[in-house]
Amino acid sequence: LRTIVDTLATRKLPTRWLSVSITEPVAVPGIFDMMMRPNSATTFSNFDHLPHTLPKVLGFPADAVLKTDRRGVAFPQDLIAAHIDIFAEGRAKELLITPNGVRIVWLLAEAERARYGVFRQAAFGDAGLDPALIERLLEAASTLRQAINRHERQAA
Repeated sequence: LRTIVDTLATRKLPTRWLSVSITEPVAVPGIFDMMMRPNSATTFSNFDHLPHTLPKVLGFPADAVLKTDRRGVAFPQDLIAAHIDIFAEGRAKELLITPNGVRIVWLLAEAERARYGVFRQAAFGDAGLDPALIERLLEAASTLRQAINRHERQAA
């Protein structure tokens, strides 16, 4: 688990992200990165540096953009799409799947508008870490990782 405060000047308001990672092997041939509404640079991701955009299969959110580091690589997109319900809530920002693990980045809070507008301070009030949210995100990442690995074992 890691929290990231993003104060890039291109943002309307600073944001506080929660990055949840499962760092165990995943049977994928490269990097698969799904970013929701990738309108500007991020401080927590290398999404902008991935050279190849993937076409989406049915089941991915309309605002999602998929990228990879390798051209012509096949990812189990149908399987991934079946495990991303958590992105329907609008607070999930990124799903990163690599051979080394799975990461979900979640919007915890935006800075208080008045305080940021007047004092340029990124204050997030009492936005804390909810154990139930952490459990849900870990479960989502872990379940997706297990499903991909099970799928690859069955295909072999």
